[in-house]
Amino acid sequence: MPGFGDIVQKAFYLGVGLASYAGEKAGGKLAELRSQVQKLADEMVAKGEMTTDEARRFVEDMMKQAQQPPTSGADAEQKPPAEPRRIEILEDDEEPTVKNTATSATNDVDGLRAQVLELQEELKRLQRDE
Repeated sequence: MPGFGDIVQKAFYLGVGLASYAGEKAGGKLAELRSQVQKLADEMVAKGEMTTDEARRFVEDMMKQAQQPPTSGADAEQKPPAEPRRIEILEDDEEPTVKNTATSATNDVDGLRAQVLELQEELKRLQRDE
């Protein structure tokens, strides 16, 4: 039975192998894309639709765009926030501010009933004094 160290080592080698394979595939795709863009630019230069300097800039721009991460339509419209999102960090000994709603609702109702009774008594006293 292989030890934990063997499993970690194999997982590491698997990760390195996958990264290497992905890099080779991406490099191959970029080389293929470059040759296609270069071929298109050469055809446009031959037809007189573009100068050699414009063709060179065209190929460079297309390669820069190909190397940038893709953005979907929804992500492209969203702008990053002006400042980072604030996160509140509570200490371990702090009590959470959320109360038990059933207990708090019962206390609120009892308090309101007491206030209503006090106001009724005051109203009766004011009516007698008149």
